[in-house]
Amino acid sequence: MRRILVVGGGYAGFYTAWRLEKKLRKGEAEIVVVDPRPYMTYQPFLPEVLAGSIEARHAAISLRRNLRHSKVVAGSVTKIEHARKTVTIHPVQGADFEMPYDIIAVTAGAVTRTFALPGVTEHAIGMKHVEEAVAIRDRLLTAFDEASVLPPGPDRERLLTVTFVGGGFAGVEGFAELLSLANGLLKSYPELTRDDLHFHLVEATKRILPEVGDRQAQWVRDKLERQGARVHLETTLVSAADGRVLLSDGTAFDSDLLVWTTGNAATRLVRSHTDLPVTERGLIQTRADLRVGTEDEFVPDAWAAGDDAAIPDLAAAPGMLTVPNAQNAVRQGKLLARNLLRSLRGRKPKQYLHHTLGAVATLGLGRGIFQYKRIVVKGLLAWLMHRGYHVLAVPTWDRKVRVLAVWVAALFYGRDIVSLASVQRPRDAFVNEADVPVLESSRSA
Repeated sequence: MRRILVVGGGYAGFYTAWRLEKKLRKGEAEIVVVDPRPYMTYQPFLPEVLAGSIEARHAAISLRRNLRHSKVVAGSVTKIEHARKTVTIHPVQGADFEMPYDIIAVTAGAVTRTFALPGVTEHAIGMKHVEEAVAIRDRLLTAFDEASVLPPGPDRERLLTVTFVGGGFAGVEGFAELLSLANGLLKSYPELTRDDLHFHLVEATKRILPEVGDRQAQWVRDKLERQGARVHLETTLVSAADGRVLLSDGTAFDSDLLVWTTGNAATRLVRSHTDLPVTERGLIQTRADLRVGTEDEFVPDAWAAGDDAAIPDLAAAPGMLTVPNAQNAVRQGKLLARNLLRSLRGRKPKQYLHHTLGAVATLGLGRGIFQYKRIVVKGLLAWLMHRGYHVLAVPTWDRKVRVLAVWVAALFYGRDIVSLASVQRPRDAFVNEADVPVLESSRSA
């Protein structure tokens, strides 16, 4: 029985394994999925996790619960030697080991693109994982609690200053949802006013949201600024050392919360630790049929999909690659499973061709924007479309039901505003409040 090794349990990897499980004949092949996290993150829900509109666990799809006929390995692939058809795995616990395979599907995704800027590594939080979204939310809620007992001044201002770097979809949605949460919190904190909030969105290009038209991007910017935000265009972060944010336009301020959403970069595995062909950008060289290689020649038994793959976009101009987003990753994962089956059974794989379904973004409670070609929807209807699309798109019925239940409860009772930042330091209460026996020598002293 042949072993199909899926590197990464994100969108593309999860859907590849999920679909293979449903279509493989008994004894036809063994599926192994390697990922350090025990779940697939449904990233479009992260802005709502950040704002408290969705429970954190509801944006995480368990690999073991849903991939019941696959072997799930908790670890990271650190090296691919396709010449030997072997990978090196660094497990969550224990020593590294090698695993052989017959067919490999590289769906390792991407990492957040960072630059060697002072203070970023020490202070910034990304927004690719559930843990990061929860941490951002808890940081803001804790900042409100701490600022409410401080007099007006630099300490209060620093606590209530939020900086997002990156004006793409992830950055704008996260920024807008957190701004909406902050404005909503003010009614529960009479000590604070809207003038105490300082939200900065930093974007290096001339506009935010490149996925929508210029007029729509300007509409979103105007909405954010009317809520009290400041949008810095054609501006970059110069330094965040010691929490002091310095921008290229000369603006400087202290910020207690710095969120980094400046796009994707290739993983170290794909960039430096594989003998599979890689592009100059560090992506797996992939054909339109998702086999690794060029149009003239492919690498036998090697496939790739998702954010780590350079896949030609047949729906765009020649030379263009598919955009690294959820729409493409999900559909590529499904096609990869079908093509693997076709290859196993001696049939020719099909090429990936996907026309975009449009772009939809949430901009806080009751606000959103949707664009499909020349069709543009704004406001409440777009927000409802966003929720409707993603509750249908999130995999598994248990997640759909749980998300809907939280949304319905929020209609009547609003968002939960409890911070659980102490979860990140679970032993503090035990250590600080423990009844420590006093030694006899201490008594006599």
